[in-house]
Amino acid sequence: MMAPEAIDALFEALAAERPNPRTELAYADPFTLLVAVVLSAQATDVGVNKATATLFAEAATPEAMVALGVEGVEGHIRSLGLFRNKARNVVALAQQLIDLHGGAVPSDRGALEALPGVGRKTANVVLNEIFGEPTIAVDTHIFRVANRTGLASGKTPAAVEDRLLEVVPQRFRRGAHHWLILHGRYTCIARRPRCTDCVIRRWCAYAAGQALDPA
Repeated sequence: MMAPEAIDALFEALAAERPNPRTELAYADPFTLLVAVVLSAQATDVGVNKATATLFAEAATPEAMVALGVEGVEGHIRSLGLFRNKARNVVALAQQLIDLHGGAVPSDRGALEALPGVGRKTANVVLNEIFGEPTIAVDTHIFRVANRTGLASGKTPAAVEDRLLEVVPQRFRRGAHHWLILHGRYTCIARRPRCTDCVIRRWCAYAAGQALDPA
C-alpha cells in the first residue's frame, strides 16, 4: 500500500504535468456533456466527439433531442457501439429531464442515476465536471492505473473508487479523476506502458516490480 506522503507527491507530479485537467469529450453545457458521457460507454472520446458534432448541431437541448427521436439520433451515432440502445436512452433521458427537472440536468446524484442510461460512473463525471464535486469516476484507465501503481488496489471499479476516496488528499480530489484517466490514456497504457516517460514512476509499484499488471 502506498504511503500517504508518496500519494501526495504522486498527485503533485500529475498536477504539475497537467495543471488544468478536464474531460476530452466535446460539450457546450450540462445537457450535451451528459449525452456525450452516456454515448462514451465502450467507445473512445474521439469517436464520440465525431458523432456528437453532427448530433448536437441538430439537437443540443432536451426538447430538440426528443423531437429528433430515436431513429434520428441513431442516424448520427451509428459509428458507436450499442448505438440503438444508446439512442433510446438519450431520447428517454431527455424526456425525463423535461418531465421531472424542467429540462435542466440535476445536480443530485440520485436524480442523475435515475435517468435512463446513467449509472454511477456517468453521474460521477457530470458531478465532477459540471458541478465541481470531488467525485472519481473509475473507468478502465483509472482501474488500471490505480491497481498497477499500487495507489488504490481493488477487484472491482466500486472497490477502487472507495479506496481512492479514502487515500486521495482533499486538495487533489477535484482533479484526481482527470489526472488518472489522462495518465492511463497516454502514459500508463494497457500494453507496454510508457514507464520511461512517466512522471510518477518513482512511486509506482509496477515500475518497481512490486505489483501485478491488471491490464
